[in-house]
Amino acid sequence: MPALATSDIIAVIGAGAMGAGIAQVAAQAGHPVRLYDNRDGAAQAGIDGVRRQLEKRVARGKVAQAEVDAIVSRMTPAATLAELADSRLVVEAIVENLEVKRGVFAELEALCGPDTLLASNTSSLSITSIAAGLERPERVAGLHFFNPAPVMKLVEVISGLATDAEVAETLYATAAAWGKVPVHASSTPGFIVNRVARPFYAEALRLMQEGAAAPATLDALLRQAGGFRMGPFELMDLIGHDVNYAVTRSVFDAYYGDTRFEPSLVQQALVEAGRLGRKSGQGFYDYREGAEPVEPDFAPAVEATLPPLVAEGQLGAIAPLVARAEAAGLEVVCRESISGEARLRLGGLTLALSDGRCAAERARDEGLEALVLFDLCLDYETTSAIALASSPGVDAEARTLAAALFQHLGLGVAWLTDTPGLAVLRTVAMLANEAADAVLQCVCSARDGDLAMQAGVNYPRGPLAWADALGLAFVHRTLTHLQQSYGEERYRPSFLLRRKALAEESFHV
Repeated sequence: MPALATSDIIAVIGAGAMGAGIAQVAAQAGHPVRLYDNRDGAAQAGIDGVRRQLEKRVARGKVAQAEVDAIVSRMTPAATLAELADSRLVVEAIVENLEVKRGVFAELEALCGPDTLLASNTSSLSITSIAAGLERPERVAGLHFFNPAPVMKLVEVISGLATDAEVAETLYATAAAWGKVPVHASSTPGFIVNRVARPFYAEALRLMQEGAAAPATLDALLRQAGGFRMGPFELMDLIGHDVNYAVTRSVFDAYYGDTRFEPSLVQQALVEAGRLGRKSGQGFYDYREGAEPVEPDFAPAVEATLPPLVAEGQLGAIAPLVARAEAAGLEVVCRESISGEARLRLGGLTLALSDGRCAAERARDEGLEALVLFDLCLDYETTSAIALASSPGVDAEARTLAAALFQHLGLGVAWLTDTPGLAVLRTVAMLANEAADAVLQCVCSARDGDLAMQAGVNYPRGPLAWADALGLAFVHRTLTHLQQSYGEERYRPSFLLRRKALAEESFHV
């Protein structure tokens, strides 16, 4: 379906930061825009706010004043809902209250012509529920922008039970014409991003609660080793714990208490204490004036004479790490192994990529006396930090040797308690698992699931593409080990992930 013509009027209801931002996006694309808010003067204030933001860009030389004037001239405040009647598309961006939204859409249906498309920017409510009771629910869809709307690229186009496919396709094409990255999703709790992203926060919260490492260390590992733009704790502080916790509770409740979405008591305590993050001055970190920044707990520099590094088996994902050791001047010996599993040896010490088991269990299962597990990295060739954990048979001398190896390669070393899956691997496996379940349940395609996480929350790689690169059998095995370690349904592997792993298929052809 073609996008709406730029001559078509776009109306936005709600002149807060989100509504005004959506109005700006439509006006920048060339549409005449009408902005309505039931608060006196709010619509004009929203337009004035858009002008101020754009003129800041003029001052920085990012845009011409004439262009700003043209954009703002296309935005008109509306005094009543009736002034939106001849709009081709109305986007609602008001309070997240189902009954209030239903009332607005009932009024719009009575006022607007039969060809007017009606969309909600809701981030948490069911499009099916919002449209229920209308005479023509088929013309209602979700058009979920991310904040700030003029900057963030992703738009989730949400189809409710009754949404006409042509309506969804028209909104998809229109969002693309507006310079956005649209994805299709069905109306299920959390849609794509707010559902698939839950493990990014949940696994970090659990690791901290279990004493595996402090927030600053885990944040550093997810950034430097995992390649994420922000660590989970600093991101929760930025979002606000009241908001992040509420979204988690909403998804958890909507899925009838599925433990995969279980909220954290740690975050609940922060909300109860009023430590909401940056906006309150305290969260996991202290943002008050004079507060000292918290540094990650990396191992102090050590010196050791390194024996030859023996690399055994099919190296796969860790091949760049071995190449990095060679480039750093270490003597590397490559040889086959009976099991074919990738292992590194430094004298009597064995090092291996985590597979979801804790080091003690894996050392027992594989008959190893001294085992150090290292974490997944987005790119072993460029990573600047890595997490390690050791089995009980690793003494102080062996820990020094392991730390010296990675420090020689220029990596900061964080020793975690012996926890299943460490930090990055565990997080990535759970993100991929949740994305796989979203695909299995027809929430989205694999392509749109990955695209949403990259465009919506700046993930360094789509979770399913990451799983493909690691090997679905490996990811499935990691999740199985996590489930066995904790004995919880929270870590159950998605059936789709299992099926594709058994068939040796990938999510992306």
